[in-house]
Amino acid sequence: MARKKKKKHEDEHVDESWLVPYADILTLLLALFIVLYASSSIDAAKFQMLSKSFNEVFTGGTGVLDYSSVTPPKNESDGIDEVEKEKEKEEKKENKKEKEKAADQEELKSVQSQVEKFIKNKKLEHQLETKMTKEGLLITIKDSIFFDSGKATIRQEDIPLAKEISNLLVINPPRNIIISGHTDNMPIRNSEFQSNWHLSVMRAVNFMGLLIENPKLDAKVFSAKGYGEYKPVASNKTAEGRSKNRRVEVLILPRGAAETNEK
Repeated sequence: MARKKKKKHEDEHVDESWLVPYADILTLLLALFIVLYASSSIDAAKFQMLSKSFNEVFTGGTGVLDYSSVTPPKNESDGIDEVEKEKEKEEKKENKKEKEKAADQEELKSVQSQVEKFIKNKKLEHQLETKMTKEGLLITIKDSIFFDSGKATIRQEDIPLAKEISNLLVINPPRNIIISGHTDNMPIRNSEFQSNWHLSVMRAVNFMGLLIENPKLDAKVFSAKGYGEYKPVASNKTAEGRSKNRRVEVLILPRGAAETNEK
């Protein structure tokens, strides 16, 4: 009878120690799936923080959390190839931009050459000049070649010359062109204009209006500005300096440049 009782006592105390590691494994698996699910919606910074925390728990080898995304890269060379391809694309874009810029400059220089030839043939070296600037090709015209003092209307006898200048601006495809008027700082003394600023604006507008009468020019690419005495190129303390400041400028812009570019 004693033996039977002992056997019954042993059956009641079955070893359940295996449940502890089994429960731990289930808990870890559950945590892993929660992290994988959450990683699809959280941002990269939070994912990296979680990755670091869980990789400190797991030891040995490379876990899924070692990667910056849920799906690890196939191999390291794939990432390098992508970087090289992106770099190559950027280099091609830069080379294309440089070539377009160089071609644009060559076209502007060609226009400048035509204008210079026109100036030489007409013996206008003291009235017109050209200069390449970072804003584009600048053609400067002394006001005395078209306007009487204090007036904004182009003299009748000078209209043919203005029309010849318009032919020099025929460029295909058209470029944006800004016409600007400038004066010296001597106060204006007539009832037609309130200030030098008004005078400079009307000279630019009138000159532009005469240019775009040329049917070969597209009026949409033209704009006019007046700066009055506020953008001098020489000192207003001398007669020579004031003469240089009284001018009309034609700025031919590089392709793609905004019309708001200013010197």
